[in-house]
Parts: sequence; structure tokens; C-alpha cells
Amino acid sequence: MVKNIAIVSLSSGTIGEAFAAHEVEIGIRRLKEYGLNVIMMPHAQKGIEYVKNHPEDRAKDLLQAFSDDSIEMILCAIGGDDTYRLLPYLFEHKELQKALNKKIFLGFSDTTVNHLMLHKLGLNTFYGQSFLADICEMDHEMLPYTATYFEELIQTGKIAKIEPSDVWYEERTDWSPAAVGTSRIAHPNEGFLLLQGSPVFQGKILGGCLEVLYDIFDNSRYADSVSMCEKYELFPPKEDWAGKILLLETCEEQPVPQLYRKMVQTLKKTGIFEVISGIICGKPMDELYFEEYKKILVEEVADPTLPIVANVNIGHATPRCIIPFGVVAAITRSNSLRGSLAISCTSSEPVCSGVSPAALSPPAGVKNSP
Repeated sequence: MVKNIAIVSLSSGTIGEAFAAHEVEIGIRRLKEYGLNVIMMPHAQKGIEYVKNHPEDRAKDLLQAFSDDSIEMILCAIGGDDTYRLLPYLFEHKELQKALNKKIFLGFSDTTVNHLMLHKLGLNTFYGQSFLADICEMDHEMLPYTATYFEELIQTGKIAKIEPSDVWYEERTDWSPAAVGTSRIAHPNEGFLLLQGSPVFQGKILGGCLEVLYDIFDNSRYADSVSMCEKYELFPPKEDWAGKILLLETCEEQPVPQLYRKMVQTLKKTGIFEVISGIICGKPMDELYFEEYKKILVEEVADPTLPIVANVNIGHATPRCIIPFGVVAAITRSNSLRGSLAISCTSSEPVCSGVSPAALSPPAGVKNSP
């Protein structure tokens, strides 16, 4: 079981702002109730402006957390939009490779970039939850479905099986202290939806937030994102995607269908759709454009034999499960009343601390430094 958990702000510094103090208090209290020793990394609560202007300090926090053998788990505070700016501070002189120890790493959204960094170095990670978005939930308790997977991870170091949630929740519009103790509006949830292909397929899962993956190839948000990601070879080569399951989910910006199509087309140009074993898609926030996204994805994949499963409770819609990257996962038929499909994950051992960098190795075809 995890004892020491470090919180890092690798993208946005929201948890250092006064307007989020009531949420942070809730989250820290919950983690302590789990028996966890909470370690706020030195720059995690410096605030939005400081964190934005000092990517080198964000990188220092990550390196320190990985270097500290007493820390078993690294939990990302929240996402953002410029985590790619950490690349030179983590890869120019193999800084991250030298600091790396095998431990639990959990985050989602813009943290997609960090997952790709760690995949590049051979570390399996966990996608799907963050400190502010999940642990700090303002209801009287964490959302039950979300809590189930977080508890499994801190108790066992792995995730064994993922099934659909019974419900989904509308996103909050009031994040003020007055909303503490209020419940989200819930709706019945369908199970995982097979859009095409076989209902049974397997592979190691990799991917993340579609907008973040798109920014690796597009400069619309930041002028240097493409050149920096190319220099440090952030996006895995086509051969590394062979046999993998691609995870895609959309962010709180809720892209219009035309942009969604453009982002999917950009990924398709990499050639990965030709070699992956399937695609799993997270439920979009508030189910906005849900039908359009499903239709567009099937059209752009243009291969009816490639399995696509939608409505997975992962990403920016609540509640959220946790999906392990780097271990073999099988999408199978389920006898559960919650849906006809489930995701089973296999792992020979739990992720834990105390493993030297030499024990880690990058995937085949992946270089670990420029």
C-alpha cells in the first residue's frame, strides 16, 4: 500500500491560488484519511503565474519526486496546456532518465505529455485522475466510482478490471466555497459502446487527451510546441504503436465536430491507425457532441475491422476510472449488469518504488534522448 504521495503541478498552478484553497483543503484531508502522508512538492502551490513562467521549476519538482525513494506515488495536481515546455529540462541532459525510479504516476489531460515522456523511458503509468479534479471533489465524499479505482491503485499498485459506471454527472458550474457539500446532477449511464469491429481485442493501452496529442503536430496554441516535441521525439514512432490500443478523450474545451475531425485526421496521418489493435474513447464532458464524435471517428478510421469502443468513463467527464498504460489490456464481454463490455488488465507485479533506472528500458524503436 502507498504511504507517501507527492503532489506536483506540471502544467497549471491552480492549487496555489486562493480561489482553490477550499478544494485543496478537502483533498489533503481525504488523502490523510486514507492514511497517506501528503508531500507538496516545493513549487506545486506557487500559483498560476509563477508556475506558468517557470517550467524549469515544474521539472525540478518532478525530478525530485522521482529521485526520492520514500515517495511511492506521484499525483498530478491538475492539467493545463503547456506541459511540453518541461521537455528541455527533463531530456536535454537525460535528467529524467537519471532520476527515474519505478513508482506510481497518475494524471490526465495535459499530463498526456508526461505519460508520453515516461513511456519513452520505459515506465508504465496510470491515466485518468488528478488531485484537484477528483480527490478534491466538493461533494461530501469522492464520487463513488472514482474512489473505487483510486483506492484500488493506492492499495494494490495496479488496476485489475474496468467496468462502466452506473451514472454520469454533469460538470459543475459553481466551484465557490458555497458549493461545498453539494451534489452533482447525475444521469443513468450506458455501458461501454462497441461502434465497430470485434468486441474482443487486446493490447497495451497508450494515448490520452486528443487536444494535447494534436498540439504535438499543430502550432495553433503555442508557436514552439511542434518544434520542441519533434526535437525530443515525444510522439512514439509508428512501430511502437503496433498492437497497442489507442486511448482518446476530449477536454473541457469541448471541440466542435469540425475541429474534432481535423484532430483525428492529424493523428491518422501518423499512420498509427494502420498498426493499432483498437481504439477506446472516453465519454465527452456533459455528452456534448457525443453522437457527432462517434460518427466522425468511424468515418475517419475508415476500417470497419478496427475495433472502436466508446463511452468509457475516462477523461474529462465524471466519474473517472483509472487506466494503466504499458500493461496488456483485454476488452472482453462482461456478465456485469453495468454493461456488456469490460476492460481487464494484466500485470505481473504492482508498480512500486525502489527500482533503479537501470531496471527500466524504453520500448522497442523508442530513443530515450535526442
